[in-house]
Amino acid sequence: MREPLRIQLLGPVRLLSGNRPLAIGGPAVRGLLALLALDADKIVGLDELIDALWGHDPPATARTIVHGNVSLLRRVLRSVQPSDQALIETVAPGYRLIIDPDRIDAHRARILLQRAKTAPLTERAALLAEAHQLWQGPELSDVPVRAPELAELRAAVHGARIDADLALGRHAELIAELSALVRENPRAERTAGQLMRALYYSGRRADALDVYRRVARHVSDSFGIDPGPSLRALHERILNDDLPPVAPALPPAMVDVTRIVPRQLPPAPGPLAGRGAEFAWLDGLPEDGVVVLTGAAGVGKSALVVSWARHASRRFPDGALYAALGGFDPQHPPVEPADVLSQFLQGLGVPLADLPERFGERVALYRSLIEGRRVLVVLDDAASAEQVRPLLPPGTMAVVTSRSRLDGLVVSHAATVRRLDPLARRDSVRLLAELAGTGTAEQHERLAVLCGDLPLALRIIGARLAGAEEWRVEDFLAELAGERTRLTALDIGDASVRAALDVSYRGLSPEAASTFRALGVLAGRSAGPHLVAAIEEVSVPAARARLRELAAHHLLTENGPDVFTQHDLVRLYQRELATRGEHVLDRSLRYYQAVADRARRKLLRVIDPLDFTGLPVVAPALDSVDEALAWFAAEWPNLIATATAAQDAGRHDEVWRLARVANTYRIVRPVWDEWSLLVEIGTASAEASGSAEARAWMLLARCALGLTYELGERSLADAEAALGLSRELPDVRLAIAAKIHRGCALTLLGRYREAIDCLRETAEEAERAGDLGQRVQALNRRADAEKRAGDHAAAIRHQLAALEIDRRLGDDSYVVASLNNVGELHLHLGDSDEALRYAREAVELTANRGFLLQEALSRLTLARILRVRGDREGARAQLGLSVALYRRVSPRITRTMADELAALGLEHS
Repeated sequence: MREPLRIQLLGPVRLLSGNRPLAIGGPAVRGLLALLALDADKIVGLDELIDALWGHDPPATARTIVHGNVSLLRRVLRSVQPSDQALIETVAPGYRLIIDPDRIDAHRARILLQRAKTAPLTERAALLAEAHQLWQGPELSDVPVRAPELAELRAAVHGARIDADLALGRHAELIAELSALVRENPRAERTAGQLMRALYYSGRRADALDVYRRVARHVSDSFGIDPGPSLRALHERILNDDLPPVAPALPPAMVDVTRIVPRQLPPAPGPLAGRGAEFAWLDGLPEDGVVVLTGAAGVGKSALVVSWARHASRRFPDGALYAALGGFDPQHPPVEPADVLSQFLQGLGVPLADLPERFGERVALYRSLIEGRRVLVVLDDAASAEQVRPLLPPGTMAVVTSRSRLDGLVVSHAATVRRLDPLARRDSVRLLAELAGTGTAEQHERLAVLCGDLPLALRIIGARLAGAEEWRVEDFLAELAGERTRLTALDIGDASVRAALDVSYRGLSPEAASTFRALGVLAGRSAGPHLVAAIEEVSVPAARARLRELAAHHLLTENGPDVFTQHDLVRLYQRELATRGEHVLDRSLRYYQAVADRARRKLLRVIDPLDFTGLPVVAPALDSVDEALAWFAAEWPNLIATATAAQDAGRHDEVWRLARVANTYRIVRPVWDEWSLLVEIGTASAEASGSAEARAWMLLARCALGLTYELGERSLADAEAALGLSRELPDVRLAIAAKIHRGCALTLLGRYREAIDCLRETAEEAERAGDLGQRVQALNRRADAEKRAGDHAAAIRHQLAALEIDRRLGDDSYVVASLNNVGELHLHLGDSDEALRYAREAVELTANRGFLLQEALSRLTLARILRVRGDREGARAQLGLSVALYRRVSPRITRTMADELAALGLEHS
């Protein structure tokens, strides 16, 4: 069964199938639809349409455009409903829209207004409230059509609705809505009079008189006149305190609660930017379930829900109940469910004198009155699932907002949960532009960045900009730029980011609060349970529970399994609370040293003497190369941040050691910027430590970086400097490592004979020291130098010797290098079959182990072999894969790759 077709004019012009907007084109098409709908069942002349759409300057093709747009509308109408329900007829001199007027919101509003005039008071109020809810914004807000009669209709409906509600005694409920309207338009004397009555009958006589004084001052200053006679007379009666008491609309016994339509939603907030996806999600939910909208303090949960509830009111013809539960109100305890039930029952028409005394009886009566009715229940700012459960209506929709996730409602009521995140940047910029009224788009974007796209922070800045003409946007940017002053800048009256976070923090258990403060000391942007276990000295399950409690209060966000991050403003708030900074830094340093050391030993043979594997740190699973690589990739930003913070704190001995153990990862997965930064940090701390050992090992780390990116002169200088330092130290491994690096640098510079002699002596020295790992490295490097020098026979002997040791040691990363080198050497000797066999084995091994750089080099070798064998297509394919892999880890391709591309007639950018 197809959903009924409706036309919306009271707001953006829309053609709807049920609640689903239909795509009908741009403003010109929607404007045409609006003009036909305004005069439904009447002929609208073509010239009249053109004048209304384009004024006195229509395009030459205006008639053709209108004809085409009519055809488009007809196609849309035919596609969604039977042609007899809505159609556009061509009738000279124009067109006529045939449709039930009740399907056009503007016509339905008129019908409801007319019916209300003769209805009993309670029904009149319900009819007028239904009419008022039809407005979704300014009339015809997105089309080039004007219809002043719709604004007059809105004023008539609104005024009559307020009069009916006042007559029913709903004075206190109306004050907020009327106050906003009078502030917006002090000249609307009818609205001002209604506000004065609402205030008077709510016991606020002085406030009612103050409204009159403000309105009188405004009209006098603006027009030099006094308020009208009706408002003056009302003022006089309030002044003399002689307004008649309000009589109940009906005796209590005559109140029919089945005819009461509660309208308890507060006024919609100001501009709501960037929540289209959430609106659509809420629109798509069934009307008989529990929905929980959760999110951090200040993310805009209440604003979104109230705006959506007003937008969706037509789906709930039996009304809307709303309660502010005060779950995170810093000044008051959460509202008791019994008090909310009292409010709801009165809103449903139960007289105060008839309210049950016992809580259970109130729950039962509430459920009885709700059963079978389509009422929307909005429960805002809930503290817990226990507070909410008695208030959940049977058979209709409840929307709950909370800073907590309220997981208990998922279990007990199969609640649908959605987390609300900060705004997208473009929406933050748009919201600031609407609120502030000053500043450029670039300035608004900078403000949005500093506010972390948090709606509460954006609204505070928008309000400050709008209300402080003497301040420039640059002043606010400067105030927000300082981390120490940013939270203070986001404080205005009763709106404060810090205060909102205070409430969330005070709701934590002592254990979670301790962890929250400790996280404020950490330099990294994310944390997991193993790190928290180390810094808090608790078990990993206990640390995970604390992190999940913080995430449940939206002080952290779990972006992935066991990966927790926080919003920038939460981070600043954490730092204000942070304590015990020294021990947190020390423990985090030890954690990263220990885990990085364990991870690097899965990647390559370790030649330096650093060993942190004995530290009492519980590490995540690092049982394979893939797990070690994944840990480094995930923790790299935190590792660098920790090293930088420790360096700033003067922990230079620990910093260079951390840099050294992390250096292995960048040898396997080289990325120029990240590796360079690590080496720079480690080298600076090595120098500051005054240790010759530290300087030597970091010189070799920098040499490895230079060798990878073919920086020959720099690499040679670093290797020789490290070799010079090693002579003052007792560790023979350092001297051997320095000589291996020196030999590699000499090879890179083309000084092959010097490189071969250096590496021969180094291999012999390693053999005497009984160090197979360093011996095989020397053999590998010697073979490479001999190959480049053209002595392929000697090179292949030494490379095969190295391969034998590599296989014995079981180190695949070195096996790959040996296989690749043996393949190249056989190619130089003219044995392409053997070359192909070794090259394919190298490619297979690197691909299986995820060695990106080594795979790139192995595929380059394979491409060269295939080209020599005459398989140019195969060579092109392998070279393409090699270049793609290499560009993932390096800012530029090598000269060898460039030469190979040229040999195949290819270009590189």
